[in-house]
Amino acid sequence: MTNSYRRPALVCNSQSGSYDEAAQAAIEEACRAAGAPLGATFVLPDASLPDAKMLRAQDIDLLMVWTGDGTINAAAAQVEGWPGAVLPLPGGTLNLLSKQLHGDRTAPEIVADALDGKSRRSRIPIIRSAADLAFITIVAGPATRWAEVRETMRQDGLIEASRAAPEALDRMMNAPGVRVAGHESIYSAVILTPTRQGIQADGILTDGTGDVLRHGLAWLGGDFRDGPSERIATAETIILESEAVISLEYDGELAETPAPARFALGTSAVDFLATA
Repeated sequence: MTNSYRRPALVCNSQSGSYDEAAQAAIEEACRAAGAPLGATFVLPDASLPDAKMLRAQDIDLLMVWTGDGTINAAAAQVEGWPGAVLPLPGGTLNLLSKQLHGDRTAPEIVADALDGKSRRSRIPIIRSAADLAFITIVAGPATRWAEVRETMRQDGLIEASRAAPEALDRMMNAPGVRVAGHESIYSAVILTPTRQGIQADGILTDGTGDVLRHGLAWLGGDFRDGPSERIATAETIILESEAVISLEYDGELAETPAPARFALGTSAVDFLATA
């Protein structure tokens, strides 16, 4: 397959905990080795995320985003309508979108394959709400407080995180939960995942001490979806209900929405590359 990308650009964040100058140099070298040296580099937070007009002006045909899932989400939203493709790279804590598209591989390996034509280009399913969108997942409910504990641990260490954990546990067990409209069960969190068949809704299980412990470890140590859960529904539209404002995590970014909240299946407005 002939390589059709000759002028890539890179987005990275020098303030990210996973940022490494040597890793950035390896990405740049992978581009040079493929005969497609970087046409532009946008280093956050000093630079802003590029928009479609900016990429067109610089003849960029591939936007490599080496950041966390939340920034990849924001970068893709900025370039709606641009004819190029977005290549997510693992540069954050969980790297869920990168793993989905490329497997558990390093950024230079992914770049080398993408520029060598060993990739598939397509639009991907997303979730749209009234206020935002998600490319990977939306977690809704009081258990999202664990995301704040995880961020505290990443920035300030285990001791500070242990001080925030009791509040997260209390909210998980005692705050008003959420339910999918048309279903009776109430959960401390519902996980919404976009698939080509519809939005997959899974409720996390907290029936005993063991379930709660496994969820805490899943949130703090890796993918929160690894905790105990059960399938509720798969549909093009999911409505979540609650007796309180619903706490949300869109691709790692925290938000809130009044109940009831409607989530609809959509398609990304820009192409993505997958190398897995």
